[in-house]
Amino acid sequence: MTISISRNYFWEIYFEDEPSKQRYDSSDEFDMIWQYPPQFGKGYSRTIELREGLGLLINNYQLDDRLVLKVPERAGDDIQYIFRLSGSHEIWDIHTGNHQTGGAGQYIFGGSGAAPSEICAISPKQHHLVVSVWMARELFCSFAGNVEREIPSALKCLISPIEQSNYSGSGTTTAAMQEIVQQILHCPYYGMTKRMYLESKALELMTLTVQEKLETKENRHNPTLLKLDDVDRIHLARNILLRNLDNPPSLIELARQAGINERKLKEGFRFCFGTTVFGYLHNYRMEQARSLLIAGQLSVKQVARIIGYASPTSFHAAFRKKFGINPGDYLKRC
Repeated sequence: MTISISRNYFWEIYFEDEPSKQRYDSSDEFDMIWQYPPQFGKGYSRTIELREGLGLLINNYQLDDRLVLKVPERAGDDIQYIFRLSGSHEIWDIHTGNHQTGGAGQYIFGGSGAAPSEICAISPKQHHLVVSVWMARELFCSFAGNVEREIPSALKCLISPIEQSNYSGSGTTTAAMQEIVQQILHCPYYGMTKRMYLESKALELMTLTVQEKLETKENRHNPTLLKLDDVDRIHLARNILLRNLDNPPSLIELARQAGINERKLKEGFRFCFGTTVFGYLHNYRMEQARSLLIAGQLSVKQVARIIGYASPTSFHAAFRKKFGINPGDYLKRC
């Protein structure tokens, strides 16, 4: 079954239901949580206003049915990056017909300005975990001092005035970005120290995305000067790798299947994803394991098997090394 409604009506149901709204942190009036409307599924949204012009949004939910949201044209003064840790969605631009698919390990972004009307379809029966960071245009520009002279030309597309079309796109979440997102999700503090910690992480995350755009524009972090066809083959290799979690191919075999030589595969993987081939695979496995444990529907042994670990002992060791806790204890905590 598919539920099709306007995004504005969905938000009315979601965010105007006062009984479902409460403080996430009792000592912080700007850290609020809303329970997901039961007619759509289960889960929550958490909004954290860190200071004027800077905030975080954490969505953690599972849908009972496919949800199609009709998003109207809108103008905004914020720059937003949305990091998807699990689950998948599809977006269509109503005017151009352009289609975009998003899944775990990817992020999408939009600059200030006018955004086109879209249709967003969100998959059911999946655990969706998404972390967004937003920054007001004015705050973004304040880091540059004089906008005209000091903001690099590669970044000016992010700060369009609201009467002009905004700039948007997508990218692959690097290992460094993933680490910060996890630190945001598992912030160990409350009250004032929590706000200081989360603000520093939000700024750090924005720093990485902005720096990546600068380096991509200037080819500074691409010593091999990959061609577009090479980048496509690197992404093909990534997809092959993720389709074979339980029995990943060797580097030589992966390069052969993707139609690229082994040296360019290794260098290109670092360029595109910020880590090695098998470092990416390991991080992906661990994040998938964490998401499956959070969902609470599988045992530790089942999770280990799904993500490709034949030995539960090896899985326990890898999970503890990555997150500092045994998967069994993590499951109980969830």
